[in-house]
Amino acid sequence: MHEIVERKEIAENIILNEIKAADIAKKAEPGQFVLVKAGEKGERIPLTISSSDKEKGTITIIYMVIGKSTMIFSELQKGDFFQDITGPLGMPTEIEKLDRVICVGGGTGIAVLYPIAKGYKDKGSSVDVILGARNKNLLILEQEMDELSSQTFICTDDGSKGHKGFVTDILKEELEKNPPDMVVAIGPVMMMKAVSELTENYGVKTLVSLNPLMIDGSGMCGCCRVSIDGETKFACVDGPEFDGHKVDFNELQMRLGAYTDKEKTECENHGCKIRGKKD
Repeated sequence: MHEIVERKEIAENIILNEIKAADIAKKAEPGQFVLVKAGEKGERIPLTISSSDKEKGTITIIYMVIGKSTMIFSELQKGDFFQDITGPLGMPTEIEKLDRVICVGGGTGIAVLYPIAKGYKDKGSSVDVILGARNKNLLILEQEMDELSSQTFICTDDGSKGHKGFVTDILKEELEKNPPDMVVAIGPVMMMKAVSELTENYGVKTLVSLNPLMIDGSGMCGCCRVSIDGETKFACVDGPEFDGHKVDFNELQMRLGAYTDKEKTECENHGCKIRGKKD
C-alpha cells in the first residue's frame, strides 16, 4: 500500500499525486516509469515518474483523467492509498552534457519531459523548452520548465496563450536559426511524429518517449511492442525512449486505438455509478 501525501489538480482534469514509495524513490532516474494500481480489481497503468525525493521517500506522478482507471485514480484523496506501485521500470535516459538541447512537450507529456530537461540542465547543457497544449487551461509545469530553460516558448491550439499553432512552428524557426545537438519530444503520438519528421530534415538527433498499451512491465506479455527501424522492441524493457527517426508512429497510433470503444463504454458506465452515488 502506498499513501498519497499530496494531491493537486494542476490543470483542467490533470492530477498530481505525491506518493510514499521509498524504495522506488531511491532508484528512480529520469525517463523511468511505474505501474500503478488503485485497488484489487484495478487496471495496472504505466505512468512516468515526474520527480522523486529520496529524502522524503516519495515519487510524483501526473496524469490526465481520460478513462475509467484514471477516473478511479482521481477519486483518491490525500491520505488514501494506491494498492500497488511497481518500479522503477524502463531504461533511464542517457543524459550527457551537450551545447544545446531543445525539449518539446505536449499535454501531460510535459510531466515526462521535466526530469529529462532538468537532467540536461544539471549536466551543464543549455536547454530551450517548447510547450504545447490545446488551450492555456491544459498547460502544466510551465513555471518549473521556465526556471531551468534558456528560452521558453508556449504554443496553444486556440491561441489562448503564446503562439497560436503547433510546437513544430516554433521548432522549425529554432532549427533554421541554430540547430541544436538534440531534440527531446514527448507528448501525443502525432506531435512526436511531426517533430521527428521535421528534425530528420535537419539531421538533428531526436529522442521520443513512447506510450503503448502495457500490462506487466516485464516484456513477457508483448502488449507494449513497437516497431523500431523495422524491428520489434518492447517499450517496457527496451524503452520507453527511442530514436524518433526510427519509430513506426502509424503502427503505434493504430495499436493505441484498439480498445477506444471499450474504454469509452467502461468510462461511461463508471461515470453513471459516480452520479448515482451523488444523487
